Amino acid sequence: MEDEIFEQRTDLTQLSAAVEQIKATLGKIIVGQQDAIDLLIAGILADGHVLIEGVPGVAKTLMAKLMAKAIDAKYSRIQFTPDLMPSDVLGTSVFNPKTTDFEFKQGPVFGNIILIDEINRAPAKTQSALFEVMEERQITIDGMRYQMDEPFIVLATQNPVEQEGTYRLPEAQLDRFLFKVEIRYPSLEEEINILAQQHQQVTSEQLAHIEPILSRGDIISLRKIVKGLRVEAKVLEFVAKIILETRSNKSLFLGGSPRASLAVVNAAKAFAAMRGRDFVTPDDVAWVPPSVLRHRIMLTPDKEMEGVSPDEIVKQIIQKIEIPR
Repeated sequence: MEDEIFEQRTDLTQLSAAVEQIKATLGKIIVGQQDAIDLLIAGILADGHVLIEGVPGVAKTLMAKLMAKAIDAKYSRIQFTPDLMPSDVLGTSVFNPKTTDFEFKQGPVFGNIILIDEINRAPAKTQSALFEVMEERQITIDGMRYQMDEPFIVLATQNPVEQEGTYRLPEAQLDRFLFKVEIRYPSLEEEINILAQQHQQVTSEQLAHIEPILSRGDIISLRKIVKGLRVEAKVLEFVAKIILETRSNKSLFLGGSPRASLAVVNAAKAFAAMRGRDFVTPDDVAWVPPSVLRHRIMLTPDKEMEGVSPDEIVKQIIQKIEIPR
């Protein structure tokens, strides 16, 4: 009976090979940061957008660019600034004197992998331009609807320290990111490796020779595989209990929405596939909530003053709930 339960029904050979190749490619240039790389790969497999946060100089943008280079798809980079307008992102209608009519000129958001650098530097008006496109994969301008080509992935970076010239992202926009990845400072050993690579000019040479590992079609087919992974009812109940607890927890002012529940399930599916399984275990679920919830929940003012982090509260919540076996 046990053999029947754990029999592999889905062929994950291509997915596993692609994941290992991407990890190896990024690992040659990015020193450490294995969890961040795993989350980026999982975000792409789970059809989600990823917010990358870290202080200046920890390779946030480099990591996003490398991930884009590993995929043979249309890549756009948008540098967010305080004077950026929605039309600079989405596009605008331009009058054509030959046809005496207005033609829509697509903005840089029309692509497959969109890197938004310093996303918190643009004002609310420009931030709102991303609401529709991130959730519905379409934009509506002058009454016309324009659909994004699949895959459509937003990788955004932001600096958590600098406050001058920055704008806090609206909760509705943060909720549209599957993960918030925190890039931390390297260890002493990792720092030495970074210095050695730069000193020997290895990084620039490796960057020039990165070949795409996955095509657009590969991403679409791998996502279908991930979406079809099995999730037992008791695992879904475990997810629901975690999110429900965030809504009643005394340390939290704002808990997770149903979108957060779906995000945990989709992320757990991606990690199960990356680990070579065609079914989701409670351990897969228990690993993802910090990255899925840290930007969706809000601490109460007193907990913020105590210096408690959202990750600590999420881990406490998971420990409280009995893990199904």
